[in-house]
Amino acid sequence: MATPAHVHRPKVETFDPDAMTNVDPKGFVRSVDTYSEAPWGLYMARPADHPSFSYLESWLLPDLGLRVSKFHFTPRGYREQDHYVDIVEIDRDGAIWRTTDLYLDIVVLTGRDTEVLDSDELALAIAGGVLEPGRGEYAMDRAFTAAIGIARAGHDVDRWLADGGRPVDWLGHTPAAHIRTAD
Repeated sequence: MATPAHVHRPKVETFDPDAMTNVDPKGFVRSVDTYSEAPWGLYMARPADHPSFSYLESWLLPDLGLRVSKFHFTPRGYREQDHYVDIVEIDRDGAIWRTTDLYLDIVVLTGRDTEVLDSDELALAIAGGVLEPGRGEYAMDRAFTAAIGIARAGHDVDRWLADGGRPVDWLGHTPAAHIRTAD
C-alpha cells in the first residue's frame, strides 16, 4: 500500500547521557545540560534554538509509554499548556535511550483541562501502512489511560505521576539517585 504524502513515519529520538546529547527526530545533535536517571525513567533538560521555546525538559517513562515535557516558551511562541505528553515506545540499549513517537499527544493545563490530540494522524498512519495496527492500539491504550488518570488527579500530571510512585521534579532538581550535569 502506498503511503499518503502527508503521513510521516514515526519520529525517532535518541538520548545519550554519557555524551550529554539528544539527537532530535531530524538528526540534529543537541547539547544537554542535565540528565538524571530514576528507577521510573530518565530526565533531560536542554536549551532549544526554536522560535517558540528556549528550553525543554522531559521525563521518559518507559512503563507508561510516555514522554512528559515542559516547554519554556518565548513570548512569541507562548501556548497555554503546562505539560505536553507524547505517546512513545521507549527502548534502551546500555546508556542510550530511544523514543519512537506514536502520533498521539496530550496537552495538560494544570487544574483545568486534559486533551488528547492527533488521533487523525494516528488513523492516517495505520491506514497508510506506516504504523502497524497493534502499535496503534498500544498508543491509544497508553494515551487514554494517561488522560483519564491525569484528569482524575485534578488535571495535574505531577500529582498523577507521584500518586503512581513516580515523583518527578523539573529544572534539574530531581529525586533520582544519579544525576549527570554538563560541566
